[in-house]
Parts: sequence; C-alpha cells; structure tokens
Amino acid sequence: MKVTVVGAGAVGASCAEYIAIKDFASEVVILDIKEGFAEGKAMDLMQTASLNSFDTKITGSTSDYSKTAGSDVCVITSGIPRKPGMTREELIGINAGIVKMVSASLIEHSPNTIIIVVSNPMDTMTYLVHKTTGLPKNKIIGMGGALDSARFKYRLAEALGAPISDVDGMVIGGHSDKGMVPLIGKAARNSVVVSEFLSQERMDQVVHDTKVGGATLTGLLGTSAWYAPGAAVSAMVQAIACDTKKIFPCSALLTGEFGLNDLAIGVPCVLGANGIEKIVEISLTDAEKAKLAESAEGVKKTNGLLEL
Repeated sequence: MKVTVVGAGAVGASCAEYIAIKDFASEVVILDIKEGFAEGKAMDLMQTASLNSFDTKITGSTSDYSKTAGSDVCVITSGIPRKPGMTREELIGINAGIVKMVSASLIEHSPNTIIIVVSNPMDTMTYLVHKTTGLPKNKIIGMGGALDSARFKYRLAEALGAPISDVDGMVIGGHSDKGMVPLIGKAARNSVVVSEFLSQERMDQVVHDTKVGGATLTGLLGTSAWYAPGAAVSAMVQAIACDTKKIFPCSALLTGEFGLNDLAIGVPCVLGANGIEKIVEISLTDAEKAKLAESAEGVKKTNGLLEL
C-alpha cells in the first residue's frame, strides 16, 4: 500500500503521521509546493520511526508528482485553510484551481488511485474532482462526515459524562456549519438512545456545538484544526488499505440515493479495497429528510460557483 498526501501543512503532516504510526502502509509520500518543506516534514517523521515502532517509509518532495507513481490512495489537503470569521465556502476561488491541478497530476501518475478530498469547501471540491477527472464514483471520497461525526461523538460523550468508546453517533449532510445534520435521534450510549439520558435542551446544545465545531477551533487556534482531520483521514485510508468494510459518513457522489442527484454530500458509506463499496440508505425521519434536502440545496448553491 502506497499513500500520497498532497500538502505538507498541519493537516497533511498529521495525516502522514497517523498513517505511518498505524503501520499498514509500506510507503507514504508527502508533496508540497514550498521548497524543502515536504522533505523536512518527512525526515522529521522518519526520525520518530524507532520511537513509535513503525516501518512505514516516509518520503517528501517539492511538487515532483513522478514520486507519487503507483499510489493506491491519494489524499488532497492542499489549499488555503480557514481563518477566524471565514466560512469554508469563501475558500472556493483559490482552492478549486489548486484541487483541479493536483488531482489531474496525481491521476497522470496513478490512474487507478482512490482520491480522498480534504480541501474546503470539501463537498464542492469532491464534486469538482468527480467532474474533472473521469475516475469512477467509488474512487472519489470526501472526508468531512468522518470528521464531523468524530466531533459529534466528542460532544455526546461530554454531555453524557461517558467514555467516548461507549458513544456512537453520525453526522450526514454538507460539511458546513449550516449544512451538517447530526442524527441526534439515532445517537446512542452502548445501544441506548441518548434521549434516555439527556434533555431535549441538552441534545439541542450538542447538535449546535457539533455544527460549529470547526469554527470554534478556528477561533481558538487562529487557523483550521489538524489533529482530528488527520485522524479522520488515516481511519478512512486504513479501512481502504485493510478492506475492513467499515461504515463512515463520507462525501459521495449521489445518483438518486436519498432522493438526491448530481452532488457530493455526506452519507453513510461502506469503505473497502474499492473505495466506496456501498452507499447505505438508512431510514430517516421526515425532519431529518428535510434537513438533508436543505443541506443539499446549500451544497448545490456552492457548486454553482465552480467554473466547470
């Protein structure tokens, strides 16, 4: 298993680190346009190998896509991160050009690769890769739902006073503050729905805190978060590399599923060796369906800003 991560910033470096530490990949290649930056990150990470007991080879390169040849999975983190007060949608002008160029360069050297998109606005960038590369729909995956669900579980565990391993929950819909649909009615603590433990007011607060999770961190850090996004990507890559068939909420191109067409948006997906093995059409309440439809309209509006 060879994995390429494009973008050696905080998110890209975290992706590479978590993938290497899990030791399921033989090689991780990091690319960045900044001279020497990816090489330095790769060398620094390799110097942790004996300390963290992994054998994954990590190499870095300054924009030499030939080094990525034969990659099984490619992760695109390139683009400008959010600053305080910015929405993910405001990044579209710059990031669309970057993602289009990067995805074309990756496919030139790895035509059978699976691409995971992290760059924001993530659902629209995932849609852009679908529209410009010609890869099969199962081989293009947006990361957002996996991250949003991790943040949801964090807030649920906090509210319940429970260990996070005891909590399960999922976020579908667009990867945006307004577009996320945390499925609070299906969230559970060890198979017991959380409404057995929490008041409606507290559940509403969990949903709100989840939806503004990225903005909260951006306000605290002065830029986008990186640990949880990196961990979300590494978990998805591991599911593909090890063919685990685990379910993650991912941004997938829909062609009728959930009554939606011609957009990429977060829905439950089974991940395995072929990328998206299956989109799982879970049952939704009328309220959840309405929220997903509203989220889809927001994603389509952002997609309309693309120059395809």
